[in-house]
Amino acid sequence: MRTTTNYFLVNLSISDLLMSLFNCVFNFTYMLDSHWPFGSIYCTINNFVANVSVAASVFTLVAITLDRYMAIVRPLKHRMSRRKARIALVIIWAASALLAIPCLLYSTTMSRYRNGQTKTVCYMRWPDGHYPKSVSEHVYNLIFLLVTYLGPVVAMAICYTLMGRELWGSKSIGEQTQRQLDNIKSKRKVVRMFITVITIFAICWLPYHGYFIYVFHNKSVAVSSYVPHLYLSFYWLAMSNAMVNPIIYYWMNNRFRVYFRRIICLCCCVKTSLHPELQSRPNNRLVRSELLLRSKSCKPQG
Repeated sequence: MRTTTNYFLVNLSISDLLMSLFNCVFNFTYMLDSHWPFGSIYCTINNFVANVSVAASVFTLVAITLDRYMAIVRPLKHRMSRRKARIALVIIWAASALLAIPCLLYSTTMSRYRNGQTKTVCYMRWPDGHYPKSVSEHVYNLIFLLVTYLGPVVAMAICYTLMGRELWGSKSIGEQTQRQLDNIKSKRKVVRMFITVITIFAICWLPYHGYFIYVFHNKSVAVSSYVPHLYLSFYWLAMSNAMVNPIIYYWMNNRFRVYFRRIICLCCCVKTSLHPELQSRPNNRLVRSELLLRSKSCKPQG
């Protein structure tokens, strides 16, 4: 699993997991009741983690695309080493955190009395006001749109078009060996998987980004009764991207599927190996040998 692509794939899974754990449930609760019960500190954490995880996910997809592009279109060029991949991951998270700094500076809560109830809202209070009147927030949304959506999607579309032309369009002179054919087939499967990931990403996030741009230029829409429900549907479409990606990896990546099953199997082996009689009088050598035998039985055959 220690290839550059798998380093990035694990990082992509981590960013998706952060979004799922720290944002989805909390924001769903907030939007259903229009009330933020989690406090001002978590309001800041929630907004910061959301933007960091989205940016890290997109930047990782770009890194994967560039790595695949060099491997397929320019195979004779110097490939990315594992050390450089780790450095790239540090840069990805640093850039993502830098992009999300306004969330740390301006996220806050405010209580207001409406329809006989006190409701708390979690929002970003910019120096020139709040959404949708704040020009600063509009500029930030445009920058975020450009850096985490439009720019990456266009760049990745160009790269995968060139990769597709190389893998499916080019004709090699003479006969190819079975090893070469298997290598091309393997590369095609990886490219198909990431094209699927990027396409679903573009579809999931387009309505969400478009909503903020449209409402800023049509402020009367923001007070309409149907807008909260519309925003909720756009938001959950965007958040679903983090939940769909692992399914795509499992469905389209054989290695991911094999290692996922092995991890699950090993976890089950550890639980079942700790019998009560072993816990009352532990024998370390016996436990280790039993775990070793069970872990070997969990390995995929063939």
